[in-house]
Amino acid sequence: MPLLRLIALIGYSLAGVLLFVVLMAAGTASWVLYRSQPELAGSDRLAGLAGDVTVIRGAHAIPHIFAGSFEDGYRALGYLHAQDRFFQMDFARRIAAGRMAEFAGASALRSDRFMRTLGLYRTAEAIAANAAPETRQALAAYTQGVNAWLASPNFRKPPELVLGAAEAEPWRQSDSIAIGRLMAVLLSGNWREELLRADLASRLTAEQLTDLWPPEAADTPATLPDLAALYPRLAPAAIAAAIPDLYPAASASNAWVVDGAHATTGKPLLANDPHLGFSAPGWWYLARIVTPQGERTGATLAGQPFAMAGHNGRVAWGQTTTHADTQDLFIEKLDPADPARYLTPDGPRAFTTRTESIAVRFRNEPELLTVRESRHGPIISDIVPDIGAVAGDGHVLALAWPGLLPDDRTADALARLNAAPDAAALMAALEAFDSPVQNFAFADTAGAIGFYVAGRIPVRKAGDGTAPVSGWTGEQDWTGFIPTAELPRALAPAKGRIVNANNRVVADGYPYRIAADWPEAYRAARIGTLLDSRPRHSPDEFAAMQTDTRSGEVQSLLPLAIALARGNTSDPTAPALLERLATWNGDMTRDSAEPLFYMAWMREIGRQIYRDELGDAFGHFDDFRPRILVRMLGERQGWCDDIDTGPTESCATIAGRSLDAALALLRDRLGDDVADWRWGDLHQAAFRHPVVGRVPLLRDLFGTVIATDGGPFTINRGTARLGDGDHLFAHIHGAGLRAVFDLAALDQSRYMIASGQSGHPLSPFYTDTTPIWRDGGTLTLSGDRQTLQREAVAILRLEP
Repeated sequence: MPLLRLIALIGYSLAGVLLFVVLMAAGTASWVLYRSQPELAGSDRLAGLAGDVTVIRGAHAIPHIFAGSFEDGYRALGYLHAQDRFFQMDFARRIAAGRMAEFAGASALRSDRFMRTLGLYRTAEAIAANAAPETRQALAAYTQGVNAWLASPNFRKPPELVLGAAEAEPWRQSDSIAIGRLMAVLLSGNWREELLRADLASRLTAEQLTDLWPPEAADTPATLPDLAALYPRLAPAAIAAAIPDLYPAASASNAWVVDGAHATTGKPLLANDPHLGFSAPGWWYLARIVTPQGERTGATLAGQPFAMAGHNGRVAWGQTTTHADTQDLFIEKLDPADPARYLTPDGPRAFTTRTESIAVRFRNEPELLTVRESRHGPIISDIVPDIGAVAGDGHVLALAWPGLLPDDRTADALARLNAAPDAAALMAALEAFDSPVQNFAFADTAGAIGFYVAGRIPVRKAGDGTAPVSGWTGEQDWTGFIPTAELPRALAPAKGRIVNANNRVVADGYPYRIAADWPEAYRAARIGTLLDSRPRHSPDEFAAMQTDTRSGEVQSLLPLAIALARGNTSDPTAPALLERLATWNGDMTRDSAEPLFYMAWMREIGRQIYRDELGDAFGHFDDFRPRILVRMLGERQGWCDDIDTGPTESCATIAGRSLDAALALLRDRLGDDVADWRWGDLHQAAFRHPVVGRVPLLRDLFGTVIATDGGPFTINRGTARLGDGDHLFAHIHGAGLRAVFDLAALDQSRYMIASGQSGHPLSPFYTDTTPIWRDGGTLTLSGDRQTLQREAVAILRLEP
């Protein structure tokens, strides 16, 4: 046989064998994944139950838990959370504990170093040990339920643990607390702004810094000039780079409530839609617990027993983020005579130190991390790989944050809130809520409505918390927290309504500083306009308001840009486009083109105006900030003097050139036919798995993508990615939960989540709610056993 033919036959044989092996491996993997789906129906035993529990899964597999007590209900909920979302729970506790490298290898060390430095899980263990008896009882019952599923003969290991060859470790009460602390980290990130300001302080004037962070009040203190000189030596950009971006950092929510006089039902109506980064599965898990003592219904977080937004048959509540400044960076000066000590107003003091051992997959030895803490908090500059470049001048950076205090009582507050019989009791429960600082809107069946800012907000001796301050003088130290009795609150307001969309919660004259910067109030203003449109509102109208897509900033920003751009464009389609935008009302629907033109144009204007001044820090500022653009295109046009082209540059030429650049960008992405362009072509919500979603071959299996409405400042929040890359204008952040509570008939309250109840990618309930959520659909969580059983997706019976 000729040699070439033999080689060819061998090649064909090897290819055939390889194809066979690949097909067998794919088939085996598919079978393993298929077999890992949990069986939702049947029966099981659950240790600790006082009596039988029936779980009836209604539409979209949402569970209705019928139990003899709330304690048994929490046991069942723990079982169900683990059955549906155990990997999500395990992933969250691993992140919080700084143990992701055990699962993912060295690529996760950045996250682990940060969490170990914070000591988040150590804090969680202390909180769990010090919790109130009723909280420990609820956590213990929930933990029993989780572990009952893990020990059950019906247990199916989640596919992520199968693919990762990892074991399902038993659940602990401190794991539930740790997930709450992780959420607090995600909702309390103002220290990142401090690092960004510090990084820009060396290249911008004080006036320019004010342009980038326009003050809410005329008396906003300026950055301390003596510390600005330290920032370049502290290398704040290097510190920021060492901190993991776990999820999209934007944080927002909407909540509004009206009393019975302003509702067609005659009783209060409450709407709430918390906004978080998107993932698959989503953050929220809907559940209903029914007992002879009452019920608790609403949105839970997998890993915790309590409803974050919900009702108990008598009271309903929802949350928005306050955006309070609760985190400060303190520059500690090392003792020149002993670098193991740092200076304080009372003399040198030794750092508190501990050694963290971080196990790393595929490594034989763990990584050892020495963590230092000062009197202000953990030294976060120590996690920068090249510490010398950051602290070589004898300074380090400490993070002060109430969320790291071991006496945090937030879990106690949630336990009491879920059981509150009326609005007054709910407010009393919130006195124990510590971190993160949240706004609670609430109403009860007696007709009361209210609003409460809950949490520990520091009181400073001096300064406004906007930039790192000296730690060795004590001049900017905290003196405590705003007294609980003086936190902002309202009960039965005269106007009969309350609105918050992360806008400023207090007027001038409030004696304490909550924050120096507040998110733009466009969403709140739009909600107010819609509430003003009629004297009374129905639950249907509240649900429709949650999907409103009118963007409020358009009215102030777009006319300014259009006036500047006219006569200054070179693209032949630009003049007609400007006239089209001039008549646009700011409605950001996915099937329209105007939002696409507008966002692409505003992106380019922002980049061309201040990218040259910000330099390599621009990437941390590359989002849509209309209040800043209005300022720069109006009263502060000096920003338009480009460094490269000189002072002859004007805002008019930038506006025109930016529109040309935006059109070129869109042609590159969508083709030359402008008539075919739509906002939904690029504005798409991607619900990706946080781990497997990074693997190209598995990304689509473990997630879904859908075109969506809305923009960064619409009530139907559609925060879009503006940076370079393949996912320009991707919808990364928004209302993963919507709820409307009708206090005249709480069982008719409406809910919707994205992306689905199940955490298993092969489950029909993994992403099934996503299109319904996108289109504004809702569902109710109600019904007796007999009614629900007739249309059940599955029925599970749990026995002692």
